[in-house]
Formats: sequence, C-alpha cells, structure tokens
Amino acid sequence: MNFLQWLIENNGGLIMALLGAFLAVGLSGIGSARGIGIVGEAAAGLMTEEPEKFGKTFILVALPGTQGLYGFVITLMILLNVGVLGGSIPDLSTGFAYFIAAMPIALTGWRSAIFQGKVAAAGVQILAKKPNDVMKGVIYAVLVETYALLGFVASLFMVLNI
Repeated sequence: MNFLQWLIENNGGLIMALLGAFLAVGLSGIGSARGIGIVGEAAAGLMTEEPEKFGKTFILVALPGTQGLYGFVITLMILLNVGVLGGSIPDLSTGFAYFIAAMPIALTGWRSAIFQGKVAAAGVQILAKKPNDVMKGVIYAVLVETYALLGFVASLFMVLNI
C-alpha cells in the first residue's frame, strides 16, 4: 500500500470535509473581499467630494461582507463535527457529504458577493446624485443578498442533516 492509498483510506473523510470547509470560507471570503473592494472604491471616490456621506456609504460597503460570514459559519459547523474542534473523524462517504454540503455557500457566496459589490457601487452613484434615494440602492443590493442567503440556508440544512 502506498502513502496516497493509506492517506485516503485512513483520513479521506477528514480530508474531504476539510476541503469543503476550506472552500466555504475561502470562496465566500474571496467574493466578499472583492465585492467590498468594488463598492469601497466607488465610496472612496464619493468621500473625496462629500465626506459627510460616509455613514450612508458604509451600509453599501458592508453589504457584500455577509457572504464571507455565512461561509465562516458553515466552516465552523463542519469543523465542530469532524474531529477538528471536538467531533469524530468521518469516514469517506461522510466527509464527501460535508464537502457537498459546503458547496452551496462556497459558490453562491463567492459570486453573489462580487455582484452585490457591483450593485452597491451603483447605489453609491445614486447617493452621489440623489441622496434621498440611497435606500433604493440598498434595496437593490439586498436583492442580490437573497441568493447568498439561499446558499447559506441550503448548506446549513445539509450540514445539520449529516
């Protein structure tokens, strides 16, 4: 038996579960960072002209960050269940189930945060031209959040049922 076979037979479940956890927090975190960066650039541009609008831009800038939090919660739940933070080491099929359970938030968190950042950046433009209509931009950005939330809930239910 070579090392790779031994590794998969003895730790394959843990490896798969940890890979899922890594992707849940990693991809959703990358998406959040990118989304916040997109809207943050737009907000910083507005701040040079109208610094008093910081509070309103902060809401728009913070919105894409939630996807990273959703991924972090799913990662913690997986880690608590698989022996890293107190649970038992899973067999290969259970580890694969955790991997699959992490995918909804990993993928929806990653992509929706980037798109939410773009929509929120457009909301900064609303704030710049029509400050009284800024909540319309927030509402548009929150609509994108819906899909991240669906991914989070799907991952949550999947993890809870393993």
